[in-house]
Amino acid sequence: MIQRRTVGIVGTGNVGTAAAYALFNQGLASELLLLDQDTRRAEGEAMDLMHGQQLVGRITCRAVDYPALSSAQVIVLTAGASQRSSDETRLDLLRRNADIFREIIIQLDKHAPNAILVVATNPVDVLTYICQALSSRPDRRILGTGTLLDTARFRALLGRHYGVDPRSVHAYVLGEHGDSEVPIWSNATIGGQAIYERTVLGKPWDAATMQGLFEEARNAAYEIIDRKGYTNMAIGVVIARIVRAVLEDQQNVLPVSTRPEGAYGIEDVCLSVPCVVGLEGMEKRVDPELSEAEREALRASARALHDSRAELDVSI
Repeated sequence: MIQRRTVGIVGTGNVGTAAAYALFNQGLASELLLLDQDTRRAEGEAMDLMHGQQLVGRITCRAVDYPALSSAQVIVLTAGASQRSSDETRLDLLRRNADIFREIIIQLDKHAPNAILVVATNPVDVLTYICQALSSRPDRRILGTGTLLDTARFRALLGRHYGVDPRSVHAYVLGEHGDSEVPIWSNATIGGQAIYERTVLGKPWDAATMQGLFEEARNAAYEIIDRKGYTNMAIGVVIARIVRAVLEDQQNVLPVSTRPEGAYGIEDVCLSVPCVVGLEGMEKRVDPELSEAEREALRASARALHDSRAELDVSI
């Protein structure tokens, strides 16, 4: 029997709408269910998407309430307050978004207890942790978009620097999706050739240039927010990438936010490490060999996320 692919999106603001558009345009779902406190906005977005069916194929789009999400295999969480400006870090968003997510998880556990949850709202790592703590579903079925976007930005900039398609670049940004994230230079390759401290494609390694590329990737959100007020397009594509991996059981290795469960000496926090993503969500972790400096930087990133919860007095 052919199964319908139903994806729910909770929150039809800038990010939720971009995710819905990416999913629709790529034909990843047979049905998109949009939920928002502003029902009329969700209805408008669903209507707008529906009008494109003749160009991409038959995909049902409709605004719903929580009970209708019972049919969804994957539910994307984009609801919540957005980052106000470059002066507000992702961790500053925690207090404003934690209470919103408590109510969402109560409703989703009641109406869609078997769905895979993909958390995209910032600060994504802490909110992924909160969702895992509050939900009755297994932790592996709740994952955050994490540093998949940072990694995409990083690879795009490295591809530009070396003059190659970013899809030929293999390099990760791990840890927090935010200021303490870590570039993993020790495993970065182009066409199988390591780039750390080597000349590749005629370009010698230059530490200052490489650090500048990483900082450009890390600070991209702030720069975009300064110019257009929010980020949404690339994260929408990132969400579609994760949803595809789940629905098609692709077993892709993606840097998504989950609990490392002791890897690199890190416990009781969600952050990004390379994971195998498939039908059950985060199915396996891939723990690459890191340099000692990278391991310590990853542990420092974990400590920053621990501290953010403690400082903001978020009770799980």
